[in-house]
Amino acid sequence: MPENEPGTGPDPEPGNTPSGAPVARRTLLGVLGAGAVGLAAAPYLQSAWESVLAKASQVDPTGLSGLLPNPGGFRYYSIVGSVPRKGEADYELKIDGLVDRVRTYTLADLRALPQTRVVHDVRCTDGWRVEKVPFEGVKLSDLLADAGVAAGGKAVQFTSFDGAYSENLTLEQARRPDMLVALRMQDAPITHEHGGPVRLYAAPMYFYKSAKWLAGISVTDRVIPGFWEERGYDIDGWLDDADKHDASDNHDASAA
Repeated sequence: MPENEPGTGPDPEPGNTPSGAPVARRTLLGVLGAGAVGLAAAPYLQSAWESVLAKASQVDPTGLSGLLPNPGGFRYYSIVGSVPRKGEADYELKIDGLVDRVRTYTLADLRALPQTRVVHDVRCTDGWRVEKVPFEGVKLSDLLADAGVAAGGKAVQFTSFDGAYSENLTLEQARRPDMLVALRMQDAPITHEHGGPVRLYAAPMYFYKSAKWLAGISVTDRVIPGFWEERGYDIDGWLDDADKHDASDNHDASAA
């Protein structure tokens, strides 16, 4: 989902349509904005401020909390009021649709697979950018190969356990080496606020393509527009400088 983070809710991207009481919005932004100024000078409090922003976004129907400054560079938006938390005991990722073998993975299953590290700038359509962000996880192509793409499979749809967000890639895009089912971000497990415990990371595309809170991967016979594409966003979301044919030039990818 566009991000705010810097998932999906749109985890970084567009905000919700402003509504509600103007006074309440001004009060919220005034209080949080003042806190941001102080915290920008205190790096050790950055994670706490990011948590505040994430929580504010889930109770702010206007989406304006996503415009508040964050010393970490990321912004937070959400398309739903709240998102359930999942972890070691209850997280599952299901791969189905036009596949030879339906697969279900736990967190332990995903961690046991070969891991790839991709370092790339994260960019949002709103204009913010965080440089050289490391992500680690399983190559999407490896999971698709394990399930086996059946005849007629041409695209992939991703769904979130927030119950609302969806994204898509063509099968060719999904098989690039810089498309990850990510478990780690910035050298730590992906937090709930950033779309964890598992999210998609589409390195050569704007961050709204990197669906947060990943729950399902379905192979389809056509590209099915995702949440933001249905609202006017580009179906592919390529970054302006992305090499659409050679995944090796614009990022640092290596075995983790």
